[in-house]
Order: sequence, then C-alpha cells, then structure tokens
Amino acid sequence: MAQFAQRCGLVTEEQLFDATSELEHRTGPADPLLRVLERKGYLTPWQISKLRKGDSGGYFLGGYRVLYRIAAGTFGRVYRADNPRTGEIVAIKVLRKRWAEDNRKIELFEREGKVGLSMQHPNIVRILAVSRDPSTAQYYLVMEFVEGGNLKDFLAIRKKLEPLESLRLLEETTNGLAYALGQGLTHRDLKATNILIASSNTAKLVDFGLAELAGGAREEGGEIDRTVDYAGLEKATGVKAGDPRSDIYFLGCTFHEMVTGKPLLSVTREARVRMQRQRFEVASHLNRENPDLPPPVFALLSRMVAFEPNQRFQNYEQLLEAIEQVRRELTGGGRTRSGDTGPKTVFVVEHNAKFQDAFREKLKARGFRVLISINTAQAVARFEQQPYQALIVNCGTADRVGLEAFEKVMNEADLKRLDCAGILILSKDQAHWAESLAHLPRTASLVLPVTMKQIIDKLNELFPSTESQSDEA
Repeated sequence: MAQFAQRCGLVTEEQLFDATSELEHRTGPADPLLRVLERKGYLTPWQISKLRKGDSGGYFLGGYRVLYRIAAGTFGRVYRADNPRTGEIVAIKVLRKRWAEDNRKIELFEREGKVGLSMQHPNIVRILAVSRDPSTAQYYLVMEFVEGGNLKDFLAIRKKLEPLESLRLLEETTNGLAYALGQGLTHRDLKATNILIASSNTAKLVDFGLAELAGGAREEGGEIDRTVDYAGLEKATGVKAGDPRSDIYFLGCTFHEMVTGKPLLSVTREARVRMQRQRFEVASHLNRENPDLPPPVFALLSRMVAFEPNQRFQNYEQLLEAIEQVRRELTGGGRTRSGDTGPKTVFVVEHNAKFQDAFREKLKARGFRVLISINTAQAVARFEQQPYQALIVNCGTADRVGLEAFEKVMNEADLKRLDCAGILILSKDQAHWAESLAHLPRTASLVLPVTMKQIIDKLNELFPSTESQSDEA
C-alpha cells in the first residue's frame, strides 16, 4: 500500500519514512500505516478510500492534487484541491461522464468556461482554468476556493436573516449579475446553493451560464434543478430564454428565502406541475403568508417576483436603486415624499371634454392642483420630470395605452419609493385589468359607471393626507 501510494504521487519517500517510523512493524496490514498518514495530513480520507479500491488515477487534475469531494450536482462533482508546490487551495469541478460523451455539452462547457476566465468581480467566483485531463479524459474547471459555505447551508443554521443583512447579500448578488450581463452572460440557475457565502460574509455567485449544459436534469442530494423552473416561467410569460428579468424573478425567490427562511415556490419534482403558470403567480399571496415583513421589504420582494415581466424591475440598475431606497427606510431615512409643501397635484388622463371639466371643478374645489391631458405619454413624462401625488386614468376612453401608462407611473413611484396614489377607471369589459394592479401599492380600480364622489372617496382612502385637505376646502 505504501509503494502504491508513492507510485500514485500522493506521498514522498520522506513522508513514508516519517510515518513508518511510528509503527512497531514495517510489514503487515496497511490500516495502521494509513491511519498515521491521515493523522499527519499526508493523505485524506477520500484519497485513502480510492487507494483501498485500487484506483491508480484521478488524484491530480491540471497539476492540482485532489483532496476530497465538496459537493455533487447536476453539472458535475466539486472537489477541494491544492497545488503541491505552493499550497494554493482551489476548487475543481469535474464534468460528469454522461455529459463528457456529448459533443454539444463539451462545446458549451468549454465556451462557458473560457468566458468565465475573463470575469473578474468580487461577487463572482473566479474561474482559473478550463481543461481536459489527458490521462483520465475528464473535463474540468479550476475555480477560486471560497472558504465558507453556500447560502442554503447558511440558512440551515441561521433559519432566516435580518432584513438589512438580506439586503446586503441581495445587493452583492445583484452587482455580480449586473457585471456578468455586461459580459453577455445571464445566470439561468439562481438558487441558494449557487450563492456562496465566504468567511468574510461576502456573497459570491457560482455556475454562471452553465445551466444550458445540464438543463433539465435532477441533482443529487434532494436539490431541485432550477433550470426546469426557468423553462416553466419563460414559457408561461412568453419571454426568450436568457431574459435577465427571469434571473431577477428567481433572485427574488432566493431573497424571500433569506428573509422568511421558507421557499417561495412550491417544491415538487413533477415536471408537469413545475411548468404550470399558476405555480409562478406568487406575488398575490405574499402578504397573507408574510404579514410580519417590513412594508419596504415586502414592496421590493413583490416587485421582484411579479409574474408579468414588465411589472418586475427591468434592469439591475433599477433593482440596485430600489435596494438602496429600502435600506434608507429601514435605517430611519424614511420614504421619499413627492412634494410635502403646497397643494397636492393630481394628474388626470381623460379624453372626454365634459369629464375633464368635472374633474377640474370637483378636484380644485377640494384644494388639489389639477393637471389634465388626453395624452397618456404626457402623464409618464410629467411624473419623470416632476413627480405628482396622484394619478387618475380613465381607460374607458384611454383604452389599453392608459393601462400601460398607469402601470409605468406606479411602478416608477414604487421603484423610487415616492408617495403616489393611483386610480384606474375601467369599463365593464376592462374590469379584469384590475388583476394587474395586485402587486402595486396604493392603487385601486373603479368600474364604470362611477360618480365623482366615489372617485374622491377612493382618493382619500388611498392618500389619507387628502382628507384634511378636503376638510379645509
């Protein structure tokens, strides 16, 4: 056994001499020698197990000595390894044999590995090399070794995290995603096991762009493969594979797990169930399941996991801005006000001249400053330039473009944490459009016919500060 270990390059003659000098006999069963070699750190239990089986290969990859297995997943097995000359510790991910026999998978593996070599970001695990071992024909990636564990293991111990700590990890992960997108990569396999938490408490993303390689397979150890969920969401919402808003949705699911300690999506291995639309429509029942979440955190989470892609954050810049706004609110900075002095401004989108006059007369009589336009784009442009405090859109005359403008303004207000109430007036045929407001705070819908009193009462209900204003008037 000693000679075999030496032939495999695992121990030196000096190390063997050091170990055998502690033995009473230099012949006999190998177990006493192996125990000494392990105690002295010359061999690991994983190496010893392979030696016992008579394995003569697989101990070295790319000049690194493989020490033990860290994890196993859909894509491959991950090992801790070191450089025998320098002591540098790395992680090596070895492509599973079933993928190594597929030329398309090999092409994807090598392509993504080479792209990863160019990515240098503090919140992304660095890829140091991508290669194939000539002796064993194994394809492998050499990566930065992150001392710590993944987020799933972290949560298994901590159960759930405080909102501010969750926001920090969310921000770091988002920064990594934004950088990768700038390099042309989306993640497509976001989940707690693919977010590593270093010993410095820094979040680092792993397995960028490798989802396509192992897509649709099941992982070992009870882990659900998220790539099936991506396919289900994208099919249900009609977006192309690789849309960054899909990463935002599943990052939201992971954020929910951080702040509540519970998965957001129902856990099932049935592919048919995992592809159903209703499985992803989670935003509407967030409040019932998480009544204790701080309102700013709830609003952020709801926007991230909105079913409709155009109701989520549209890019990482928007998401990062929203994270910073929520942090300010949680630390006492308060919600931004869209004008605290002077009369409150209501913007009305109305095509009918008679109705325009009614809005102008009744709202002004109650102390509001009134802006009216038939142009829905004007409502959006005005809010971006100088935010107002309430928006009323009559879709009975403005039709679907009115709905789109309403959603854009209210999403912008939510993103920037501005106080803005919204009332959508719908015809009977449009009543089902009200469902699209579920994720938006401080909005309501009224179905025609409605009276001006009903509109003003609803405005007071959504925007309480208007009550004192109407009393003064």
